[in-house]
Amino acid sequence: MQILDAATTRARLPFPALIAALRQAFVAGCELPLRHTHTIENPNGPAGMLLLMPAWRRGARLGVKTVTIFPGNSARGVAGLHSLYTLFDATSGVPLAQIDGDQITARRTAAASALAASFLARDDATRLLVLGSGRVAALLPEAMRAVRPIAEVMVWNHRSEGAERLAAALRADGVAARSVLTLADAVTQAHIVSCATLATAPLVHGEWLAPGTHLDLIGSFTPTMRECDAACFARSHVFVDTDEALAKSGDVIGARAEGGFVDTQLQGTLAQLCRGEVGGRRDAAEITLFKAVGSALEDLAAAELVVDGAPSTR
Repeated sequence: MQILDAATTRARLPFPALIAALRQAFVAGCELPLRHTHTIENPNGPAGMLLLMPAWRRGARLGVKTVTIFPGNSARGVAGLHSLYTLFDATSGVPLAQIDGDQITARRTAAASALAASFLARDDATRLLVLGSGRVAALLPEAMRAVRPIAEVMVWNHRSEGAERLAAALRADGVAARSVLTLADAVTQAHIVSCATLATAPLVHGEWLAPGTHLDLIGSFTPTMRECDAACFARSHVFVDTDEALAKSGDVIGARAEGGFVDTQLQGTLAQLCRGEVGGRRDAAEITLFKAVGSALEDLAAAELVVDGAPSTR
């Protein structure tokens, strides 16, 4: 069995190849049981969560990602999310690889947002606003630049020093980036607004969204989390990564409860976009919204890319 550490996993998941692999996986589909979610009580702080995310393709590969999420870790200076990915042969159950799950999770999450943006963001989108400063937020500029001509990146975080650290790191990599303090102004200026936070109350308000904006919501993968208000949904053409988002995302649940969204407003899923079953952006002025909760299909596609390499190298 191969053991693939973080550096190797990261090197084998370049965004152009990963975005292409995700698109192919969404077209092909796979077996996707509902994820298992368990609350882990913590006497020393906020409760944590354990997620188990299986997926398989018959006669091919089987994978399971084990994820722990402990929001209180930020106060300890420790990442809030950790994960491992185990890949098996789906015909024999033989373990094939143990892969760094943090790299798979972060990179496939950013890549899925970029894949959605390839259908939903304006072709001339050059200004990206990132909310958050964690592992996924740091990857979003690179991922989005794989599908759109991003020339300027703004970073906002609830702790301003985190935003400045990320902006400085992006500048060191040659990206024109700056931290921002006034979120409303930054949202109004952005062509793509990408939220990668663990917020439990709305950060982005619909009244701030300018015509032509694409709103990308990565956090809010549980009913208690939320990154935008109901007006964002009311003003937008709404897409989700999977139907699971309708039941599990606090953004969707909150917007539904407040009258900003009904399920019949849903325009489609990422799989339907990839298969051409529904259209994406229709004109330069409409506001689009993509709500992601993550899919084990994405993990499996990323894990296979790590083990097998890009199609051109096979």
